[in-house]
Amino acid sequence: MSMNIFFQYAMVGLVSLAALFIFIVGMLVIYGILLFIIDKSQTRDSIRHNYPVIGRFRAIFTELGEFFRQYFFAMDREEMPFNRAERDWVYKSSSGVDNTVAFGSTKNLGVTGTIIFNNSPFPLLDEDAEEPPVVVFGPDCENPYHSKSIINISGMSFGALSSPAVKALSKGAELAGCWMNTGEGGLSPYHLHGNADIVFQIGTAKYGVRNAEGQLDHDKMRELGSFPFIKMFEIKLSQGAKPGKGGILPGEKVTKEIAKIRGIKAGEASISFNRHPEINSIENLLDFISLIRSLTKKPVGIKMVVGSEDWFDDFATQILNRGLDSAPDFITVDSGDGGTGAAPMPLIDNVGLPIRQALPLVIDKLHEFGLRDRIKVIASGKLITPADVSWAYCAGVDSVVSARGFMFALGCIQALKCNKNTCPTGITTHNKRLQSGLDPADKSVRIANFVNKIHYGAGLIAHSCGVPHVRALKRTHCRIVQNTGFAAPFHELYPDVTVSVNVR
Repeated sequence: MSMNIFFQYAMVGLVSLAALFIFIVGMLVIYGILLFIIDKSQTRDSIRHNYPVIGRFRAIFTELGEFFRQYFFAMDREEMPFNRAERDWVYKSSSGVDNTVAFGSTKNLGVTGTIIFNNSPFPLLDEDAEEPPVVVFGPDCENPYHSKSIINISGMSFGALSSPAVKALSKGAELAGCWMNTGEGGLSPYHLHGNADIVFQIGTAKYGVRNAEGQLDHDKMRELGSFPFIKMFEIKLSQGAKPGKGGILPGEKVTKEIAKIRGIKAGEASISFNRHPEINSIENLLDFISLIRSLTKKPVGIKMVVGSEDWFDDFATQILNRGLDSAPDFITVDSGDGGTGAAPMPLIDNVGLPIRQALPLVIDKLHEFGLRDRIKVIASGKLITPADVSWAYCAGVDSVVSARGFMFALGCIQALKCNKNTCPTGITTHNKRLQSGLDPADKSVRIANFVNKIHYGAGLIAHSCGVPHVRALKRTHCRIVQNTGFAAPFHELYPDVTVSVNVR
């Protein structure tokens, strides 16, 4: 009797499953017919029109292609803008785990542009190593800034980044002893989460320092200058990924809080001018630098992407004509292959010199006009490993800043969704659910670890070259691989420049 009941229940179950299967198949058929009708009747997408339903898989595979290439098909050194080997170095370094590798380099050392450092036959002993000396920005200002870290956090605004990400960067900068640039979005409470040194960036829209008409508010500038944690001010003329275009923050990322900090309307796209309206000449630029310095009593510099070098001749000449006190206290040289949250492809791909060309050019021009001692130089753009940073010091910089390196330290997976509000790691989104996975307390330690590993790795290179610290590296300490496959000495490609202009 019990067996009969069992078989009865089994048959009922099988019938139910069959009915469910038929129902699901029927719904799929109906759904497929609807998609067929929709695809065949529309004319915007020719693939979907000519191949109804099946043509939709093209878009699906295109979307999934980014994922499959990153994890399954791309080699360690193939991806752009940063390959897996570079990202893994940052991930391991920031996590505090062993970042050594075995069996030999996976890097092709014959590729044009590859940096090769000249190791000394008598490398420096560990006990002879030294800490990099402090760099003084604006030594003649009322409040000069003394900076020790060889790498610092480049401009990333609250808005482009989430509040937990900014808090993590702020606390991490304090732990590491480096500075943090606000980006053009103004000063938020999250920048003050740690007691980090702050470089306030003045963008073309004057976010955070604008009046009701959108012009520079002198009283706000004086107030910011009075804050002891704000060490310097940076006037952004252009940004690496989009020279000639202002900042772009999509409307879905402009929350009420961000709008209040920036002085704009919530929900509307934040698109700043492609240049400062009041700066349309070198004279205007030098006047603006002097104005900001007089209002804040702090060092003031400019951030720019290099195009024509002729501009520097006029720039330097006018500084010499006015006097050295009219010069910016620093120039941040950004790379034409720099990063951004959103930019038009014609600019991101084709405008502005890469840092490898721009940095030596700027430094040599300053030497030529006798301004190198007066104006400090900061390098920005794709400098995320000790080798990149060490090359910049060989070129002659005073400091290095990075944005995407610190994003990787936060946990960025290069999902390329920065221009959306859907960043899966919570770094560039204001979706609270996605932000919940980013713990500022944990990530701040990763930030500090990253800075420490850059210091350590760059120190290894410096000691191998026979000098006591990374700031002692010169162009004689590295070579650049040419299209012949042979590495040419850096100092022969960019020989020392003698002063050709009388300096007052």
